[in-house]
Amino acid sequence: ALISVGEIVLGAALIAGEKSKLVAWSLLIMMIFFTFLTGYTAIGNWFFEHYERDFTHTMEGIFGFAAREIHYFKDCGCFGDAIPFTPWDSFVKDLVLFVFTIILFKSRNKVKPNSKQQDIAYYAISFILVSTFAILVTHWFFPVVFTAVMFGGMLVVKNQMGPKSGWTMGLVSFLITAALPAYTLRYIPVKDFRPFAIGQNIQRNMELQEGEEPPIYTVDYTMKSKSTGEETIISAIQYMEQGTWESQDLEIAGTGEQYLFKEGIVPHIHDFVLESLIDGGDYTYSILEEEYVLLWISYDLENGNIDAQKKVKTIAQEAKVAGISVYELTASTFDHTENWKQNHGLDIEMYTCDETTLKTIIRSNPGLIVLKKGTVIGKYPHLKVTTLKDIRSELNF
Repeated sequence: ALISVGEIVLGAALIAGEKSKLVAWSLLIMMIFFTFLTGYTAIGNWFFEHYERDFTHTMEGIFGFAAREIHYFKDCGCFGDAIPFTPWDSFVKDLVLFVFTIILFKSRNKVKPNSKQQDIAYYAISFILVSTFAILVTHWFFPVVFTAVMFGGMLVVKNQMGPKSGWTMGLVSFLITAALPAYTLRYIPVKDFRPFAIGQNIQRNMELQEGEEPPIYTVDYTMKSKSTGEETIISAIQYMEQGTWESQDLEIAGTGEQYLFKEGIVPHIHDFVLESLIDGGDYTYSILEEEYVLLWISYDLENGNIDAQKKVKTIAQEAKVAGISVYELTASTFDHTENWKQNHGLDIEMYTCDETTLKTIIRSNPGLIVLKKGTVIGKYPHLKVTTLKDIRSELNF
């Protein structure tokens, strides 16, 4: 979040022509770091995907790495789920930005704060570009309002304070920008691009659609000839397809690490598994098939909001009376959850799930989501939870 805020503040300062030397140095350092990072990832992916090439074998010998053991990234994560970028996409983007950063850095001593006419012209052009991108690419109007508020705040500060307003303009842009991630972490995203957003069906997002095939992974076998002692390496897929397993002379002498053999489609949700803390059973699909269900998300019980547990208890009691299922999902251990339930007097079934998945669903700890036949129809950070009656009235169930 801090990096994102910093990038926006530096961009605002660049447009305003303020603190040009500091901005130029900061952008140069950031671009060197991110260009190296995305380049390293993209190139590593290439070696992973082309492990059989002679060039890859040469590089392995020179640098002492194993192409098949490189961690593979399909998404650079730069824009989250809003705009999926492959590492190569991001690397090319960073190379282009790096060229402009070099130009800016060389001209850092020539950049001066904008005049009033320049402010109006540069802000207007930037506003149009941001608005066009937001509406056409992300289909989201909020960035239009956000940009207008930030530029408006900067103009007001400059008009009030004059030429020496650079640091104050930076503070204003920082506060306006930081308010968004602060709100998101405390409540819920202003716009949710994730597969657990309101209106999304979790079970559908866990499954491949018609015509889609999953990626295929395999391992390598080191095959040794009993008669000659010669060793060869083949994949487990070749082992079966070529009938190597039928050979009386060859035996498996070693097994390598698993690696990607063929790319495929990975479902948007692939780690949503709800296991009972009592019997270890998988209750994912049975819970998703219920007509209505309330799920309290408490990915970290120990560091969650203590006072909010009163709401968890109240909602659980009200749901029990109304005949509506309510469960609590956590990444904590069995002993921890049992102690937690006793200490807070909770009469609620608890299931374990991957912590990262629970954070993806909602960052509020705890937070409440309401499902109808597996479709998310409501999301509430604990700060906005009142009573079950209010929730049912709002969601009309």
